[in-house]
Amino acid sequence: MRIAVLDDDPGRTGIAYKILSAAGHVCHLFPNGRDMLQQLRRESYDMLILDWQMSGANAPEVMRWAREKLPPKLPVLFLTSSSSADDIIEGLAAGADDYMIKPIRRSELAVRVQALLRRAYPSQNATEEIRFGHYAFETRSGQLRFDGAPIALTQKEFDLALLFFRNLDRPLSRATILEAVWPRNIEIPSRTMDTHVSRVRSKLQLRPENGFRLAPVYSYGYRLEQVSL
Repeated sequence: MRIAVLDDDPGRTGIAYKILSAAGHVCHLFPNGRDMLQQLRRESYDMLILDWQMSGANAPEVMRWAREKLPPKLPVLFLTSSSSADDIIEGLAAGADDYMIKPIRRSELAVRVQALLRRAYPSQNATEEIRFGHYAFETRSGQLRFDGAPIALTQKEFDLALLFFRNLDRPLSRATILEAVWPRNIEIPSRTMDTHVSRVRSKLQLRPENGFRLAPVYSYGYRLEQVSL
């Protein structure tokens, strides 16, 4: 699922990114409400997470716009450093579905996000397993199996493999891959991505004789293709 996070604290957004990515989600980070609103007008997201106490009243503005313009089932979770009943009521009254009191606790965030997504999209969250032919991705545990046999992957390799399969036969730019698998505020050398792609190709045996080809797209990125044998 695609989740947009509004928070101006890089440390906190980094934690949220790791937690959500480990759960199999694509996480987009925004440091201010203006940038988030611009993106919400162009792209769709399955959930919003808003820091309610940012300067400039960013979160309430985003909340109001989202509830006016976006589907009503879109789940919204807000973060607050205050346990005051008045502050919590304010966020819920504005249209949020749930809240968390900072600091972020890893297990709590994962559970709350999953509960909100399951409630909003019951048909898409009925199972934690996503299958593509012989490959079975277990999104919560970050495990991949081929015909029942586990394939040893790092979390980044798992995220990368799932990204390719979810976009089968579609070319993905390097920028798209970088955004989906690595945090926005981290610059990685080009060879780092190429190394991870090479490992995914090797570990999953993505070769034409096995029905798939993971190939570079010149001056653009990569594409996972299904090959007819």
